[in-house]
Amino acid sequence: MDDPRAQRLFGDRLVAPGDLASNPFRVDRDRIVSSTFLARLAEVTQVISPGGAGLVVHNRLTHSLKVAQVGRAIADRLRAAAPDLAEKLGGCDPDVVEAAALAHDLGHPPFGHLGERVLDRLARHRLGLADGFEGNAQSYRIVTSTEIRGQATIGLNLTSAVRAAILKYPWTRLTHPDPHPRFMDPPPRGAAAPPDDPDGGSLKFGAYSTEIADARAARAPFAGRVADWQQTVEASVMDTADDIAYAIHDLEDVHRLGVLQQGLVATELMAWQRWGPKTDLNRAGGAIESLRRRLHRKDGWIADDEAFAGAVELVRAELVDGLLARPFDGSLEAEARVASFSANWTRRLVDSVEMIAQPAVRSGHVQLARAQWHEVQILKFVQNRFVLERPDLALHQRGQGRLLSSLVEALLAWLTDPDEEQRLPPRLRDLVELAEAELPPGTPDRIARARGRAVIDFVAGLTDSQAVGLLEALSGRSRQLWTDAPVL
Repeated sequence: MDDPRAQRLFGDRLVAPGDLASNPFRVDRDRIVSSTFLARLAEVTQVISPGGAGLVVHNRLTHSLKVAQVGRAIADRLRAAAPDLAEKLGGCDPDVVEAAALAHDLGHPPFGHLGERVLDRLARHRLGLADGFEGNAQSYRIVTSTEIRGQATIGLNLTSAVRAAILKYPWTRLTHPDPHPRFMDPPPRGAAAPPDDPDGGSLKFGAYSTEIADARAARAPFAGRVADWQQTVEASVMDTADDIAYAIHDLEDVHRLGVLQQGLVATELMAWQRWGPKTDLNRAGGAIESLRRRLHRKDGWIADDEAFAGAVELVRAELVDGLLARPFDGSLEAEARVASFSANWTRRLVDSVEMIAQPAVRSGHVQLARAQWHEVQILKFVQNRFVLERPDLALHQRGQGRLLSSLVEALLAWLTDPDEEQRLPPRLRDLVELAEAELPPGTPDRIARARGRAVIDFVAGLTDSQAVGLLEALSGRSRQLWTDAPVL
């Protein structure tokens, strides 16, 4: 097989996969499934920390499995519906999509997106790492650099197609490609700099500068097919599946826990339906009116008032008057209602996905139809407004943020203690050596930067419970001497 999409980057040599398997993309999927980084996602927060829920809720592993399931269904459908366009744009292989979906969250740290924000702040402002931390870039770093196969630290040695499909945001924070997409008007989704840090580079990005050569190699087979800032079709399928899974499946958790209150959601949606664009922003319905205006401002390529109103009505009918009409009581009937809601919405959204030859800048080559795009925005609004903005969740997350900050400081102090050089955790020592090797000789503060990156890599690779347990041990509060060792 001489398909450039199926080439693997092993060290500095491209190796054709002819003897690896009849389907190299399935080999990639199996390598990801076998990775300890995927297994750890079973104890990493998706939205609600599993340990405090009292019920089984989605974690990063179950979320990844559902993204893989939805992504494969979309890829099968699109490849059958538009085979010529798929081939022209570089391919739409279900095995590639499934592998990328399983890998897309490997780099997400303990405590979900809260952990991501904390580690980014520490990496940039405390440790002087220009790239900071980003969960998607960390996932790419894992599959190309820090995961172990055999005797060398070479990553998982995945094919170009799968590595390219993992690159949901195919740019670095600051420099690649040139000109950088954050300077486009409008910039691609995720490429803009955050409002409070206009010089800090893109808010979202897919690879650190240390992995840029690998990212370029992964994207090389797609040159001339998709723009250098644009997702491959398979990455776009994975991204769309991720949106669908987040919009639907995470609602299951907050309903089961009784967090999503029917009355509050109904009041917001019905107030907007009554007044529409004339809604007072300071009263009920104002938050969803703010969403409508924001969609017009940022996504004028697809925002449509009629589709928006239809989406509000559909979500009100099926979520407020449907799923939330009866509290979840753990019965088989209640589980059946949740399963029916999830299945019907997933089918509706998957069936609406289409492939576009010339997408808008803020879209990908794969996108939801206009009506369903608006429906996803309303579903995500419900989650953001009535779950993520709750003060009790903020209280919990502030504690988790302080924990991660303290853990990073404690590990950094351990690394810089000259009396402890021989007793450092082996993996932490290995990560320091890897990070040091990535920095050119003569780099200012080379050792300090390598230590900083190593600590961030180490903490990002922990589960929620491991992070809690390790800080307990480092703070002298743990009495379990030998059982703390596996964390290290």
